[in-house]
Amino acid sequence: MTTGGLNRLRSILPQLPPSEKKVAQFILEQPEKLLHATASEISQMAGSSSAAVIRLCKSMGVKGFQELKVRVAGDLVKVPEAGYRDIESGETLDGITQKTLSNGIQSLTDTAELMDYGQMEAAVEALAGAKTVHCFGIGASSLIAMDAQQKLLRIHKNATAFTDTHLVASLIANAEADDVLLGISFSGETQEVARLLSLAQKRGVKTISLTKYGSSTAASLADINLFTSASSEAPLRSAATASRFAQLFVIDVLFMGVATKEFDQTVQYIDRSREAIGFLKESK
Repeated sequence: MTTGGLNRLRSILPQLPPSEKKVAQFILEQPEKLLHATASEISQMAGSSSAAVIRLCKSMGVKGFQELKVRVAGDLVKVPEAGYRDIESGETLDGITQKTLSNGIQSLTDTAELMDYGQMEAAVEALAGAKTVHCFGIGASSLIAMDAQQKLLRIHKNATAFTDTHLVASLIANAEADDVLLGISFSGETQEVARLLSLAQKRGVKTISLTKYGSSTAASLADINLFTSASSEAPLRSAATASRFAQLFVIDVLFMGVATKEFDQTVQYIDRSREAIGFLKESK
């Protein structure tokens, strides 16, 4: 079942121009009216224009008005979502566990709904054909970059994940034509990530961004855009928990996609890696 229409609308709502925002707000408030209406009828009910409806579909990344209707129809029949929940003062460990679990599941579900398989396939092809993949992020996103690096290394794919911006800039400055830069920033506005993507662009290095859904500086500078849910997390998110789950999820899908390109050889690489780690653990 195709879903994610309402999720996409909520995610991009703050970034929309007034004419498109009117349409988006109307659909979010009365989604059932979308199902049996034309673009012209929706624009009239929203107090906007037919052109704004078409532009909204483009902003959402859907192929057209019909896909928007199909996705919203799917949203209306699926099981209601729990939503993101914040912990409270004096919260029990049981309560914290359940809320963290719920938030993580919500983030993964929202991200799966936003997955653009065309862009994911392009990212898989880019990594599969890359000589070296340079993974980069700042703060919590640096942990995602290191996770991507260790996964790629286990299948015999050269990968870096340095946090020193100057060092990464040097790598990009001397990168080869078949290298790839994977820039990770939840907001898409992390200056260091954006600058490195810009540098890679100037050097002719293929770039992939991993950001929250919607327009951002990082996404605009990358050849290929991967997204996680931009839905608001609970206010107390000191460790960026739900967004981190979503980023790791996208990296896992990306890794599995690369791994399946040469499945038999990949299995051999993983077996060798496992054997090497097992050798280190053997008692002398």
